[in-house]
Amino acid sequence: MDAVDVASIQKKKFARWGAITAAMAVGLVLTLLISLNIGAVNYPLDIIMDVLTGGGTNAQRQIILETRLPRIILAALVGAALAVAGAAMQGVFRNPMASPYVLGISSGAAFGASLAIVLGISWLPGQFAVPSMAFLFCFLTLFLVYAISRTKGGFVPVETLLLAGIAVGAFFTALVSLMKYFAGDNLEVIVFWMMGGLWQAEWKDVVISLPMIIAGTAILWLLSRDLNTMMVGEEHALHLGLNVNSVRLIVLLAASLVTAAAVSVSGIIGFVGLVIPHVVRLLVGPDHRILIPVSLLGGAIFMVWTDTLARTIISPAELPVGIITALVGAPFFVYLIISRRRKMGW
Repeated sequence: MDAVDVASIQKKKFARWGAITAAMAVGLVLTLLISLNIGAVNYPLDIIMDVLTGGGTNAQRQIILETRLPRIILAALVGAALAVAGAAMQGVFRNPMASPYVLGISSGAAFGASLAIVLGISWLPGQFAVPSMAFLFCFLTLFLVYAISRTKGGFVPVETLLLAGIAVGAFFTALVSLMKYFAGDNLEVIVFWMMGGLWQAEWKDVVISLPMIIAGTAILWLLSRDLNTMMVGEEHALHLGLNVNSVRLIVLLAASLVTAAAVSVSGIIGFVGLVIPHVVRLLVGPDHRILIPVSLLGGAIFMVWTDTLARTIISPAELPVGIITALVGAPFFVYLIISRRRKMGW
């Protein structure tokens, strides 16, 4: 194959990537606008656009700008964060069944949140108490898992990371169960937080989570070429001059940053980081240069629609969005297991 053929193939590939990205971006914008119209009070598109551009009545602005819009934006951010983190984790572990919670950080976050709810322990006061403790324990869990897995020579085997994550996650899950036992009147708060939900979404949550999600996603995208190299195997990556341990640590830190930002404002929402990267990989392939941004868009779209369903399906009450994502994600996870079994010839 000569250079002209290679250039032509590359040009077609980039054109396809651009078309898919543009279509997903348009889909996200339409999703945001349509979901703004869905609720107890339905507004036509012209009123929504009028309110978004500074017009409308006080009641319309209150409902659209202060109630629906922050929740929809936060749903998009949470879905994007979990999908990006899932894509990165699947790349690091070279396993399409990996998720943002594979190292037990969801259990650590739940324990941090339960400490704030039951015992009032937190390093930030008031309404920031629960999110800040969940965020802190996400990172404490990661560092604990990494410290357990690190060998004397400084190497961190992937298998050991996974096993350490399972063990540490089980330990924190037991501590959460202990906190539930002594929770008393706060038991309901812990249970609902662990189900995952956005019913208390406010603009402050968007402001808190947005910078961390942007920073973590940017780091992961900048390391996309290194993730591609690691996908072919650690030994091959070492021969190509890649510092596998350093790249893995940075990727895990960045993925944990965006996961912690999402978990701290929404609770534990499962399966988004598992399902979305796998679907996107079927569309654009395994190249992380396009997989990460398209996963971001896909996760945002998926999360907005599932949250819209969660707040309307039993209106005027609502379901925790984590239930909806699990109902969608669990069957897909079973499909992944069956397809992988057939592929491996089990």
